[in-house]
Amino acid sequence: MTAILALDTSTPACSVALIQDGAVLEDFRMAPRQHNDLILPMVDQILSQAGLTLAQLDAIAFGRGPGSFTGLRISAGVVQGLAYGADLPVVPVSTLAAMALEAHQTSYHENWLAALDARMGEIYVGGYQIAKQDDFWVATETFTERVIAPENLTTIEQAYQGVGSGWIYQERLNEVLPTPATEVLAEIAPRAACIAQLAAYDFAQHKVVSADQALPVYLRDEITWEKQPARIGKR
Repeated sequence: MTAILALDTSTPACSVALIQDGAVLEDFRMAPRQHNDLILPMVDQILSQAGLTLAQLDAIAFGRGPGSFTGLRISAGVVQGLAYGADLPVVPVSTLAAMALEAHQTSYHENWLAALDARMGEIYVGGYQIAKQDDFWVATETFTERVIAPENLTTIEQAYQGVGSGWIYQERLNEVLPTPATEVLAEIAPRAACIAQLAAYDFAQHKVVSADQALPVYLRDEITWEKQPARIGKR
């Protein structure tokens, strides 16, 4: 019985999920600027709902980015503390891959160009192909994640559908894509349920890190991260 807790605070949404032998529980809320107050009570609630403690988990997963700088710091710090206190491995999952999975589960296209609004006229973007493999959901990166102005995406060679807030630049993106996206799901944000589903495969493949290596991925080079001391004990 494999049980993985997943967290995401990379956007105005705040979510916690637990996957146990393929079944997923999730608490998803649109809660701008409330992540600090909500995330730990949401963890307690989802564990209580599942009848588990942290010590009974196999791993903790989190949306490692890209996304909001503040939001990524919050989730990384919380995950470091929880994983360190319970001596659990961590599974970092791309927020863009998580959006691609939700888009696939919504409309069943396989290839998605996931994009988040990075402000300053830029987007965080990455391409993913979604498939099932041995009963696990797998997101294979087909276009390397980067931060870029939409009009500068001139190296994409395959057709994609669009997902995420970065598709507010749909007109500019369609001008540079080899084939304009015929479906765009701009309202989809990263959520813990999809992070948990992708983490299940990575955990089975032993793609985990220690608590002190649970680091956010910002994509912008000038952003740095200092590891936070573990302040959260066992639950």
